[in-house]
Amino acid sequence: MQRPGAPAPASAERTPRPREWRPQLYRKCTDTTWLFLFFLFWTGLMFITGYSVAAGATARLLFGYDSFGNVCGKKNSPVEGAPLSGQDMTLKKHVFFMNACNLEVKDVRLSSTILCVSSCPEEQLDTLEEVQLFADNNGSFLCVYSLDSINYTQNPNADSLCPSLPVPPSKSFPLFNRCVPRTPECYSSFASVLINDVDILHRILSGIMSGRDTILGLCILALALSLGMMFTFRFITTLLVQIFIALIISGLLLVCGVLWWLYYDYTHDLSIELDTERENMKCLLGFAIVSTVITAVVLSLIFVFRKRIKLTTELFQVINKAISSSPFLLFQPLWTFAILIFFWVLWVAVLLSLGTAGAAQVIEGGQVEYQPLVGIRYMWWYHLIGLIWTSEFILTCQQMTIAGALVTCYFNRNKNDPPDRPILWSLSILFCYHQGTAIKGSFLMTVTRIPRTILMYLHNTLKDKHGAWSRCMFRCCFCCFWCLDKCLRQLTQNAYTATAINGTDFCTSAQDVLKLSSKNSNHFTSVNCFGDFIIFLGKVLVVCFTVFGGLMAFNYNRALQVWAIPLLLVAFFAYLVAHCFLSVFETVLDALLLCFAVDMETNDGSSEKPYFMDQEFLVSKHSTSRCHLNPQNLQSVEDSHIKEAHGLIFSSGGLCGLLPQA
Repeated sequence: MQRPGAPAPASAERTPRPREWRPQLYRKCTDTTWLFLFFLFWTGLMFITGYSVAAGATARLLFGYDSFGNVCGKKNSPVEGAPLSGQDMTLKKHVFFMNACNLEVKDVRLSSTILCVSSCPEEQLDTLEEVQLFADNNGSFLCVYSLDSINYTQNPNADSLCPSLPVPPSKSFPLFNRCVPRTPECYSSFASVLINDVDILHRILSGIMSGRDTILGLCILALALSLGMMFTFRFITTLLVQIFIALIISGLLLVCGVLWWLYYDYTHDLSIELDTERENMKCLLGFAIVSTVITAVVLSLIFVFRKRIKLTTELFQVINKAISSSPFLLFQPLWTFAILIFFWVLWVAVLLSLGTAGAAQVIEGGQVEYQPLVGIRYMWWYHLIGLIWTSEFILTCQQMTIAGALVTCYFNRNKNDPPDRPILWSLSILFCYHQGTAIKGSFLMTVTRIPRTILMYLHNTLKDKHGAWSRCMFRCCFCCFWCLDKCLRQLTQNAYTATAINGTDFCTSAQDVLKLSSKNSNHFTSVNCFGDFIIFLGKVLVVCFTVFGGLMAFNYNRALQVWAIPLLLVAFFAYLVAHCFLSVFETVLDALLLCFAVDMETNDGSSEKPYFMDQEFLVSKHSTSRCHLNPQNLQSVEDSHIKEAHGLIFSSGGLCGLLPQA
């Protein structure tokens, strides 16, 4: 059997067939200019990656470093002009502050001298003799490296070279391996400076580092819930829909109630002193308000669509019928997810290296500080665009692969002889002919995201300087860009399907889709929206139970964690994972509806132009007439064959329930 999308014979290549709504035998590379531009863009990303590896020092951020330029737990290279640099700190993995109880920030620098030590003092040391004994017994030297432990009690300058007495008991906490004081008075002073006065990036990273095991567990939970939802949609029944809706309602109410309870608990906790705890309280209030609004909206929509349970079952049975022709479509998100994770890990590693790229400068006392290099901020923005564009491109490849496989199976006359390996064939068509189209579409989505990112950055930067009118303008702009993003995302998805059908470039495909949609908007919009709403509820369910688990886990350690941000990160990751897996059903639904529209546009059901759709999908003319459709919705239906085709989507008691009744 001739594969759809295969290169044409020589005669067809000399005289290509005119373009029509069919999987063409003649194909050519589309949007090649964009493929070249993407190659140039990634050349720049590779340069930034190489520069970050050469100039960055991620170890300083992850493991901590002392006042003399030595990274704790590592073997270091000497810094010219700093005699105490370049030491082997392999066995000294902990960061110790010599004046932990009286920390101050002067010119964005801590006033205390910082050392790398092999262990933190677990008991209070009141005299230099005890400091010396601790060094001899534990091999952990708490004075400046130039002072030998024998001279701790004899050197006249020991007071300035050794820690302030008494040395409070401390333990290593996963805030970049810092020795954190354990006495209440010293801890309060230490944390108020170290946590409250450092920049927001380090505070967020400290929360992520301290709760990394919890975050990893919640991510695994989100992955498991997403897989469960995918298989629920695959074998959906009326009973499963009812259980599914009950779980969504329970999850929304549970998360909303827990957030308000935690906020009440925080407001009545008299022991709150740190800014991290106050920030957690503010974030909890914001989370509670947002969750309440979302709960109210979703519950209202569920109430409106409560009588459409049978419709939901029928809709997903149609989708699953299409998926059954190529069941490996359900596993496509796994590969996409793995590729995205690999890319994101690489992106974060480069970002951390860029953040630590600085030139070592020797200051007074032989100490070392690092000054950011020129042009780093521009590299950050370029790196951010690379994150958005490449992530969109990876997701676009998944969408085009699914759409191409579905188109290959749908536009097959002989249903008893399905195409061999439609997914692999779709991938080969994508990478041989349509990479430029995928790049162009993903760039269009990137362009809509960049202004939103800039607006968010400006809003956070100027949040204390603008008034009510400017805040209102920012929110209006956010709303406009969000609506634009949703409209363009739907258009690009349909354009990818049109490219899979016709082999045309992105703009031509989008134009064809708009023309076809204008003829069938009344027929397909409501069905598409309802299907997307059900899939969205599945994503909400995954996020709800993941966030609930995060609330229970993060709430146990309030003081040293800015856990509201990691919780938001977990919620975003849960939604992203759920979207990655459940987007298969969205893509199949969109592609299937477009294939239906193309089939009805180009065929009439006669022997000369039979429909491509499966005959069991066609509903009789009598069933269609019982839908009581508004005549305006059928004005383009000119014969009984077209009515039968419409019956596929608007059958009595089924999908026709979404259309306005006469």
